[in-house]
Amino acid sequence: MAEEKEMIKISVRSLVEFIMRSGDIDNRTLAGAEKDAMLAGTRLHRKIQKAMGEGYRAEVTLKTILERCDFLLQIEGRADGIIENEDVKIIDEIKTVVRDISLIDRPVKAHLAQAKCYAYIYAIQNKLRNIKVQMTYCQIETEEIKRFVYEFGIKELEEFFEHLILQYEKWAKFQTSWKKIRNHSIQEIQFPFEYRKGQRKIAVSVYRTIQRRKKLFVQAPTGVGKTMATVFPAVKAIGESEGDKIFYLTARTITRTVAENAFSTLRKQQLKLKTITLTAKEKICFCEETNCNPEYCPYAKGHFDRVNDAVFDLITRKDAFDRETIIEQAEKFKVCPFEMALDASIWADAIICDYNYVFDPNAHLKRFFSEGTKGDYLFLIDESHNLVDRGREMYSASLYKEDVLEIKKMISVVHPKLAKSLEECNRQMLVLKKECETYQILESVSHIAIKLMHIMTQLEDVMEKIPEEKREQILEFYFQVRDFLNIYDQLDENYTIYSEMEKDGRFKIKLFCVNPSGKLNEYLMYGNSAIFFSATFLPIQYYKKLLSVENDDYAIYAESSFPEKNRQILLGTDVSTRYTMRDQNMYDKFAKYILKMVNGKKGNYMVFCPSYRLMEEICESVLQRNNKMIECIVQQQYMQEEDRENFLNAFKQKRNKSLLAFCVLGGIFSEGIDLTDDQLIGAVIVGMGLPQVCTERDILRNYFDKHGQNGFDYAYLYPGMNKVLQAAGRVIRTETDKGIILLLDDRFCENRSRAVFPREWKEYKTCRIETCGEYINTFWKRQE
Repeated sequence: MAEEKEMIKISVRSLVEFIMRSGDIDNRTLAGAEKDAMLAGTRLHRKIQKAMGEGYRAEVTLKTILERCDFLLQIEGRADGIIENEDVKIIDEIKTVVRDISLIDRPVKAHLAQAKCYAYIYAIQNKLRNIKVQMTYCQIETEEIKRFVYEFGIKELEEFFEHLILQYEKWAKFQTSWKKIRNHSIQEIQFPFEYRKGQRKIAVSVYRTIQRRKKLFVQAPTGVGKTMATVFPAVKAIGESEGDKIFYLTARTITRTVAENAFSTLRKQQLKLKTITLTAKEKICFCEETNCNPEYCPYAKGHFDRVNDAVFDLITRKDAFDRETIIEQAEKFKVCPFEMALDASIWADAIICDYNYVFDPNAHLKRFFSEGTKGDYLFLIDESHNLVDRGREMYSASLYKEDVLEIKKMISVVHPKLAKSLEECNRQMLVLKKECETYQILESVSHIAIKLMHIMTQLEDVMEKIPEEKREQILEFYFQVRDFLNIYDQLDENYTIYSEMEKDGRFKIKLFCVNPSGKLNEYLMYGNSAIFFSATFLPIQYYKKLLSVENDDYAIYAESSFPEKNRQILLGTDVSTRYTMRDQNMYDKFAKYILKMVNGKKGNYMVFCPSYRLMEEICESVLQRNNKMIECIVQQQYMQEEDRENFLNAFKQKRNKSLLAFCVLGGIFSEGIDLTDDQLIGAVIVGMGLPQVCTERDILRNYFDKHGQNGFDYAYLYPGMNKVLQAAGRVIRTETDKGIILLLDDRFCENRSRAVFPREWKEYKTCRIETCGEYINTFWKRQE
């Protein structure tokens, strides 16, 4: 029986854009704005389509399947409209633009090519000898329309279409042959280690979740081996056609390295899987500044002429596209490493990247997450507790009155019409400012949004007239306005609109996404399954509420693989970080606790404090009592990468005294660092980590109170306790690690705080300064 040929699918738009691109990368135009207009122009599309009358069919799906030796190639798309009169057939392609429509004297080459593909497919299916193509351009603000009409014979269209397919065929052949090699290799791999306690439960649950196309929340203590326990079943699922591409999403660079290592470990079993790690443009750019235009950057000049060759060479030679490999390849072909990496990701089986490449409306990979696309994606979302605040940030937008006024002054001479619009917007905001003492919840800002639409359209004209030294600032303002309007169009019950007078006197209006679950879900819907996992997913219902819209998501709690006897949890009951109790006497109490901890055993310790100021006060009190057997280091604000490395290297050095490292709770050293064995034997956590009272925390509290939840817990307690759990997780990293976690705040003893404690903390002890030393000494004696 003949083997069934694989079907490769590609959209008309993707095919055209991929094959026909050429020339330079140039950030001096607002090409991105044009793309946004195309995506945001649905309303105008419908309006134009409706006005066309009888004989006009809107949103017509067209599809053709071409048979090749080893595969079938399905090319499909949706024509915006088809005019079907008795004597003539016309394919209508509608494009919305933000620039002045009078400046458009011919269709964009790729736009016309897209329409010609639709025309060919329709003509073949309807046995037409000739067909017309109409390019309809509509200005997004004025709604002015300009049309270009062409007539083509079937032979001309056939030659054009076949030429496109011929150029794409080598890529399709590669995709088909590689998939067979990949899937065969996946059948042979086994879990590379002996399963740790709790690890097998995760792996089995992940695979079953993927099979059922559901979401899974995994609470797994540090050291269980979450990365391999999620990567391995996802890879196996791909081999069983349960998915086709893995997105391993992280919030920190260090966890991307862990993911790379997991795939590398599986390759030791001859796994054939192509992986790519995406690096931020600023970190991988060859130039001192990321100024992406051909006059400044030689890699931008002619980039699109060379990039397809660079990508094909890369994917046919290498399997792991890490940062070093991407840089080497980009240098070889003289192309932008960032843009080349994005193109290479299309051909990768697993993409390791930051959250924003999937979820951020401004930075997501449009290759995978744009209207009309759908993939068999498997999302593995590491450190998912971070996604709540990251989601709120991605789906919120602000506009400052002062920025509006500054841009108005900057362009008043070269563009008085725009200056007038900006002044009108400034006055609208001034009215709101006069009504606002601290902050004010607003029912609507529709009048401001309408004015901003006019401003955004006029801004493109300014780019051609403004001096180069001012251009960057105006471009930045343009994107602020665009982001504000994009978010405004998506406002729903998960948003709160408010105005605020900030401490520095600046006045802003913010569209604040209180619950990001709905927006996150819009992107997760592009894939088959999502696995959220974290060492601090407590309480799990809080995270399910804010990260998913489903009521039937799965959740598991993986048991810790660490012996309980290796860890001592102590709760200090006679200290507090409440503002009303902060004085020198309290700082001295904290210092006494810390010194009793250090005196119990020579080694390295970390002290986590809720703020720099409190950290400095406690550190000073410790230093006043310090003997020569303690060395102190202190986290500084705005530490550079070299400073961070030096800070962590201190834990690896041998010394004859104890090391006491003061850090900020929730900062760069309280998450994502591994200090194993005797590099860290204790952590003191001062305070509950509760966020400072501020406007947005008040809004969160009120919102969740109104929606039947405990507002204080959602706005303060749970985010604070997450910082505590993350910091505590620095102590025990392997099965042989031993250490003490000292929690210093009487509020840790409250029921609602202890309700968030992990199961493995059930043997905690309460103590006072007088009894603390005894507990510490007893613990270390048991370890001898």
